[in-house]
Amino acid sequence: MTTNISLFQGKTIRKTFHGDEWWFSVVDVVGALTDSVNPRDYWFKMKARVQAEDGFEPSTVCRQMKLSAEDGKMRETDCANIEGIFRIIQSIPSPKAEPFKLWLAKAGYERVQEIADPERSVDRARENWQKHGRSEKWIQQRMTGQETRNKLTDYWSGHGVKKGDEFAVLTNIIHEEWSGLTVRGHKNIKGLRSQNLRDHMNEAELIFTALAELSTRQIAETMQAEGFEKNKLPAKKGGQIAKDARKALEDKTGKSVVSEDNFLPPGTSKKRVKYLT
Repeated sequence: MTTNISLFQGKTIRKTFHGDEWWFSVVDVVGALTDSVNPRDYWFKMKARVQAEDGFEPSTVCRQMKLSAEDGKMRETDCANIEGIFRIIQSIPSPKAEPFKLWLAKAGYERVQEIADPERSVDRARENWQKHGRSEKWIQQRMTGQETRNKLTDYWSGHGVKKGDEFAVLTNIIHEEWSGLTVRGHKNIKGLRSQNLRDHMNEAELIFTALAELSTRQIAETMQAEGFEKNKLPAKKGGQIAKDARKALEDKTGKSVVSEDNFLPPGTSKKRVKYLT
């Protein structure tokens, strides 16, 4: 299950696509509407209050889904679809409630459009990256890398690898093999938390990530790897191919491919970890 990020008035709202609809992190919604310093505690107390006052149990419109947490791990999180979020909002006294309803309705409408015409999602992604100042060259590389990634995950899905933790483990094997860093470690040196790592990679990082994943898929196809355990070896071998290419380039240029640069707003602090070769 993949975590996507949206912004409402500068606040991060995590969401995931399940059953042909978006499911949103309730804690993130609560935080965005209330500006609470502890939205988890607010949500916990709110559930008890609403049930006592209205007889409505907010948990009944929620499902536990795994979303990426600040530590980079996939953790069970209370999520609700658009209908459920609308019901929860009714119990949150906030001047932001009406603007958020419009934002939420727009999110749902856009997804309906994308289901009818998948090219809309591609166009929307391109427009979003352009708004954030990405170059056309970067955007093209990002989209090419995503296509390579999709082909790999399609292979995994069709050969007994489960979405969620198993996808994450194999992805981490590939990434650590080619880059010398875990996905979490790579995010740390870029100062990222819930942000998508690939959205903050430079051109070279995108290219080597794509090479590692393309190699992994082709090796897995050749080996006819079936299931999670059998796909670990292709993941390691695919990452190794990109690692060898990375080191060859670094030897020629004297520059590290893996970079701490990101596209975060200026002034954002960075956490550093040791870079392994």
